[in-house]
Amino acid sequence: MTYLNWSKIRHSSGTAGSFLKSTSELSGTKIYYKLSNYDNARGVVGHESVNELIVDRLLTILGIEHLHYQLIHADILVDGKNLDTYICASENFRERGEDKQAIDVCYESERLECESALDFCVRMGWGEYIWQMLVVDFLILNRDRHGANIEVLRNKKMKSLRLAPLFDHGVSLLCKCETDAAVEKFDVMADLPIQCYVGSRSAQENLKLIPADQMPKLNPLKESDGSVMLEGLDGVISQSLQDKIWDMIWKRWCYYEDFCHSRRNG
Repeated sequence: MTYLNWSKIRHSSGTAGSFLKSTSELSGTKIYYKLSNYDNARGVVGHESVNELIVDRLLTILGIEHLHYQLIHADILVDGKNLDTYICASENFRERGEDKQAIDVCYESERLECESALDFCVRMGWGEYIWQMLVVDFLILNRDRHGANIEVLRNKKMKSLRLAPLFDHGVSLLCKCETDAAVEKFDVMADLPIQCYVGSRSAQENLKLIPADQMPKLNPLKESDGSVMLEGLDGVISQSLQDKIWDMIWKRWCYYEDFCHSRRNG
């Protein structure tokens, strides 16, 4: 796939990301590609593209609407260098006639006086979506839910307005761990600082923003689901990283179940 042109700039209403992106047209369908963290000197040093696939599988199990990703083993050309690596691909989630807008832009133009971003979303009827998002971002420790990673889709002709399916989960899980030593030291329950446009810098504290009587009704996660989420990743990421990712998701899921139980009985 050396024909792809990679750039940090994405022409959209959102902000430019820190990871290289590309697009192509296949049979009239626009395909978006993302590369894991790339360093000019060391090449591909991250595994964010793999994270997208793992989270895709997690959300499928939980029954949450989301953007689907395909992991592709490909030869690509970046800065004149041929790289053998993994990239992720997704299709355009907009329906015909829809325009997209980052939620921070929508909020600034349509909010009421003194209305917070969270209250704005609830008033717009997006509460259930936001509650699910906060749970997902806790389970995977998503560090990157800034205003452009929640998109509003508007069809002016049909007078419809909706939020795009959940997308962009690469900067999550153990995304900063480049070695097995770093993986071993990583605390899967650490409440590391995150970006969350509608909440705080704490994914754990953001769970408390969900009203007790509106906790999302999700399909339960089972211990056997680890093999489903990690299927086919031998040789793509190390076994120690696979094991730690599942340990992280499972322990955070157990914490979330306990949290829900305490809310119901509190």
